[in-house]
Amino acid sequence: MGRQAGLRERKKQQTREAIAETARRLFSQRGFERVTVAEIAREAGVAETTVFNYFPTKEDLVYWRMESFEDELLATLRKRAPGESVVVAFGRFVSEPRGLIAADDPEARDRLAAITRMIAESPALRAREEQIYARYTDSLARLIAGETGAGDGEIAPWVAANAMMGIHRALVGYTRRRIVAGAAGPRLAGDVRAQAMRALALLDEGLGDLARRPS
Repeated sequence: MGRQAGLRERKKQQTREAIAETARRLFSQRGFERVTVAEIAREAGVAETTVFNYFPTKEDLVYWRMESFEDELLATLRKRAPGESVVVAFGRFVSEPRGLIAADDPEARDRLAAITRMIAESPALRAREEQIYARYTDSLARLIAGETGAGDGEIAPWVAANAMMGIHRALVGYTRRRIVAGAAGPRLAGDVRAQAMRALALLDEGLGDLARRPS
């Protein structure tokens, strides 16, 4: 029974990945708004209802891998070493190159550039991304509130969570601009990490003296 369940799960994962890959290819060729879910289903050889069983919304066909980002981030913070702050653990997580940005081959660079342009050109995808960021921020704030014993209505955990997620969002924006300009490979990953380190240092030191005018 356990083996059969494992085979079913692998089959479901293969189907999900095949649908998502078909969608990525069509979106990259024609743009997100110009492709329908019905077209994706036909191209992938499945029913339209099957697509929605795996991806509740059309936008999820693009952002489905971001589900794991939240889980991995929160797990990293919960498992951080004694004496390590949330900010340090967060910085270690977001500054680590992952996915296509960490790859160094022409196919990966082309795919990353196509995905970047697709998102930049789609208001629907950018709106969905904002919703995802908001969810990440709330989850991070709740974790901080639980660990610090913050009472109901205290805003400090949300301020801290917004500051940290602001770094992540800024890094995503920076990376996309560089990709559109033609950057790729280890050099891009190194530049993103350098930007992350500077931003995290600013957050760790506090913002009290930021842009202080001479007296």
